Amino acid sequence: MSTLLKINASLFAAHGQSSQLTERFVSAWQAAHPDTTVVERDLAAQPVPHLDGERFMSFLSKPEERSAAQQAVVDLSDALIAEVQAADVIVLGVPMYNLGVPSVLKAYFDHIARAGVTFRYTATGPEGLLKGKKVYVFATRGGVYAGTEMDSQTPYLKIFLGFLGITDVEFVYAEGLNMGDESKAAALAAAHAQIEQLAK
Repeated sequence: MSTLLKINASLFAAHGQSSQLTERFVSAWQAAHPDTTVVERDLAAQPVPHLDGERFMSFLSKPEERSAAQQAVVDLSDALIAEVQAADVIVLGVPMYNLGVPSVLKAYFDHIARAGVTFRYTATGPEGLLKGKKVYVFATRGGVYAGTEMDSQTPYLKIFLGFLGITDVEFVYAEGLNMGDESKAAALAAAHAQIEQLAK
């Protein structure tokens, strides 16, 4: 039995194009792998608070010295990390907002990147502690950016996930969604075809 963690970052929750692609992929994956347990996290329905100084200090505080509020911050982070640690496959729905990843996804990342828990510093540099996982990223964009210098998402996601030890990352792009009905239909059809291949 394997575990798949689906994370959607669209502001429109299940109605977002990226969320619809992740749902399509997970349905196809379950059909091909019926023993899979699916865990879902919708960052629009359950937003993770953005990191500030007070929350960051909660992570640095000694367990025996934490206030109740600080412990609650750490408990949330621990729960998010436990989901990732338990997952064999991670599916990310990532729309492009203002040339970057959604801020709710960055907030989520800030709560799962914890020194000594998901990565550690060594004499030769940082080492990710979340090895052996497969990630599928469903990236939706109004324009066409993949392979250009304006695509900040792809390198950022590869670098961040790699920092945590996750290097097996597959991207599915649906671009040009705001460039007319024909462009949108073609982009979604191509993504759907890719999903059918990947989910086998």
